[in-house]
Amino acid sequence: MRIVIAIGGNALLQRGEKPDAAVQQANALRAIQALAPLAQEHEVVITHGNGPQVGMLALESAADPALTTPYPLDVLGAQTQGMIGYWLLQALQNALPGKQVVALLDQTLVSLDDPAFQAPTKFVGPVYDKQTAEQLAASRGWAIAEDGKYWRRVVPSPKPRRIVETRVIRSLLYSGAIVVCAGGGGIPVVRGEDGRLSGVEAVVDKDLATEVLAEALDADAMLLLTDVPHVVRGFGGPNPQPISRSTPAALRRENFAAGSMGPKVEAVCRFVEMTGDTAAIGALEDAALILSGKAGTVVTPSGAPV
Repeated sequence: MRIVIAIGGNALLQRGEKPDAAVQQANALRAIQALAPLAQEHEVVITHGNGPQVGMLALESAADPALTTPYPLDVLGAQTQGMIGYWLLQALQNALPGKQVVALLDQTLVSLDDPAFQAPTKFVGPVYDKQTAEQLAASRGWAIAEDGKYWRRVVPSPKPRRIVETRVIRSLLYSGAIVVCAGGGGIPVVRGEDGRLSGVEAVVDKDLATEVLAEALDADAMLLLTDVPHVVRGFGGPNPQPISRSTPAALRRENFAAGSMGPKVEAVCRFVEMTGDTAAIGALEDAALILSGKAGTVVTPSGAPV
């Protein structure tokens, strides 16, 4: 079975944790311990988020007196791909000796006229109280939005059209390698009238990018793994209800936050609609149970057990 698995950026750097390298490397190791049994038995592609990490690097870049201007988000996205990819690569190699593993630096094609550039929704960086967030927004020209009981910076998140290196990833899978790629949704690029690629100031949603990749690779299943065990109907309200099984049509009738669960739901619905296969959302530590239909929110064309 060919499985495309996305690890959320918050699973690598949880709320309230210090963004130290050792903390994130330990979280990456725990993530791979959960995924190694699947990678041992199946063809696996692993993608990952970078919201906390790219926001941290953006803060550092903006505060660096040696720079004339801060590094743009596409460059920072490339940095997070290398950093997180290295941790996941090494953890996989140590967990599965003899398996070939590659962490790929890759690009995601987007459209420059995407309306997301005028309406930022992608959360990046740490959380703040409202007053601090408003002060930072005023001093640094940020857009901010409410994230649960906190506030965070938001940046443009255009829809992914294609992972530029899809053919390379497919070739690596055919060779028997485990592939870590599309980190942070991939480095956002546009293709000019001359056919040349160039980076843009954005962060692509990794779940939507994962769906585009899974579809292009003819994956049999797609798992979006995060720090919550289920999709929840009425999240934050008086009567929250975990959703264990669903169809795309039923999930689309619900209302989910644009900057967090919304893209995950859109990604699983689209994958199931386009392929007729299975997609799921759930907790990282439940990966094997989610694949077998015993945990998480599992989405199939009919809503029946996998």
